[in-house]
Amino acid sequence: MSDNSTPKKFFDLERSIIHLNVADFAVAVERVIDSRLKGRPVIIAPADVTRAVVYDMSEEAYRAGVRKAMALQKAVRLCRDACIRPPHPARYERAMEALVKRAMSYSPLIEPGDGDGHLFVDVTGTRRLFGPPVDIAWRLCKRIQTDLGFVPIWSVAPNKLTAKVATRLVKPVGEYVVRPGEEKTFLAPLPVYLIPGIERNDLLKLQEFNLIHAYQIAAWSLEQLAVPFGHRASLLYEAVRGIDPSPVLPAGKKHSKVIVDHEFDNDTNDTPTLESVLYGLVEKASQELRHRRLAVYRIGIFLDYSDGVRHVRHVAAKQATTDDRTIFELTRDGLSQARTRRVRIRHLRLTFEKLVYPPAQLELFPATRRDAEKRMNLMAVIDSIRERFGHNAIEMGRTLALTNHRRA
Repeated sequence: MSDNSTPKKFFDLERSIIHLNVADFAVAVERVIDSRLKGRPVIIAPADVTRAVVYDMSEEAYRAGVRKAMALQKAVRLCRDACIRPPHPARYERAMEALVKRAMSYSPLIEPGDGDGHLFVDVTGTRRLFGPPVDIAWRLCKRIQTDLGFVPIWSVAPNKLTAKVATRLVKPVGEYVVRPGEEKTFLAPLPVYLIPGIERNDLLKLQEFNLIHAYQIAAWSLEQLAVPFGHRASLLYEAVRGIDPSPVLPAGKKHSKVIVDHEFDNDTNDTPTLESVLYGLVEKASQELRHRRLAVYRIGIFLDYSDGVRHVRHVAAKQATTDDRTIFELTRDGLSQARTRRVRIRHLRLTFEKLVYPPAQLELFPATRRDAEKRMNLMAVIDSIRERFGHNAIEMGRTLALTNHRRA
């Protein structure tokens, strides 16, 4: 045996990722506390709030047509016999901490979702200690059921992407095992909207080519995908083949923030100039997110005025995204809300704070289909030009306002 054989064997270990999903997590927690809710349709929403929206719902309410973020009044009309319970975020956080604590017995590489009952556990290389990954998943779920009263869905797969898709297929109860080398075959017959990281604009363009299932997209080469999809081609090419090298983070560690900022040469209160800078910052941050295979939910807007006063505003997306236009519209509204003074602004900063592994896109195609298609085509062309000639080779109209301001 050569001296290099041992380290090569160690580093060539096949990854084994367990994904646990306590379906309808908020409802599951409430049912543990109040057993009378079991088997009944349940809606989690603040009933005493004007324009209340659905926070979570049970499988029974889902089958009746109730969806997250739906207006509570509409949800009640769809499911008239539903039990309405107010949300308790702190309670759900404690339940997530209890899930992580049980998983810590098997691996330090544990990445929980944002209080939603999802949990990735990397058990690569632990076979000699705990046995096969499937046995670990089974024992972990049994312990969770005994200690906490939850019945998780679980899957074992070579990476996070395929593991997450697998649990979606067996919801609300079940398990699924995707073995190494089976990723592409496993995804092939599935509708592409189930695959994490593929966003609405991608779905719209794919439908233009009548590409509905993963195997149809997998038939395209990377070069062919690059023609209509530009910078998104590589992500699509890898996603439909089940390629996902993203790591499971150590327990307690979150994705680092993406921070972009701009110091004005001359303090300004000119709206076109501020929005010009804002758009440029959004472009840079969005490209970084796409490079790191992350999506953002929450963005902070920090304004530093000439007299040293700082105003901060946070905005949140309805669904995690990396789309420039969507993020800009969010941050522009936040900027408008943060500007409560007539004093000039010296410094603008954006912090992309709530970064998540891209969710699967369950909603299909929005009503603004044509606008979304045009926007996607435009961004693909812009990205391809910038990749070839540099970021400053082409500018959006909004960013020209800053150039003109500097010239003046």
